[in-house]
Amino acid sequence: MVVLNRIYTRTGDDGTTALGTGERRPKYDLRVGAYGTVDETNAAIGVVRLHLSSAPDLDGMLSCIQNDLFDLGADLAVPQREGKAERLRMVSGQVLRLENDIDKLNAGLAELTSFVLPGGTPAAAYLHLARTICRRAERMMVELAAQPGEPVNAAAVQYMNRLSDFLFVASRFMNDKGAGDVLWVPGQNR
Repeated sequence: MVVLNRIYTRTGDDGTTALGTGERRPKYDLRVGAYGTVDETNAAIGVVRLHLSSAPDLDGMLSCIQNDLFDLGADLAVPQREGKAERLRMVSGQVLRLENDIDKLNAGLAELTSFVLPGGTPAAAYLHLARTICRRAERMMVELAAQPGEPVNAAAVQYMNRLSDFLFVASRFMNDKGAGDVLWVPGQNR
């Protein structure tokens, strides 16, 4: 259980922050940036949920995703180390649940004939914003994993990859199941 009685600690005043292991890192550290960007994704999803009164099933899916994103942040905040007891880690079952939710939402969507521009309903536009933040988090996680001594759980990367797909499909779902999508018209303004 997490208990947060004291919100400010002053320990970050020197420009560092603690990982879940207690190790101090600069606030610009790539691992800190990666889990901070996962947190941004979560916040954007919170904004989306303000616009889902007509879509309780999607709201429920996003509620699960927000909790998963805290799990993912915890996973990133405690780097995997050989011989150390495992902490909270993302698992393949969370990725599979996302895939199943994508399939449910995608089943009734209009055929896609062009790339989709972010827009349409407020919920769809915010879902696209969340998708782009999610993609940035994924890129940072992949970059982090390429650094020597900076392990990243493969299931966490897979989760973020599927989440961006989920957010895209969910945006189409909220645009009248794709009928209200704003489509790209190549060269339209030449």
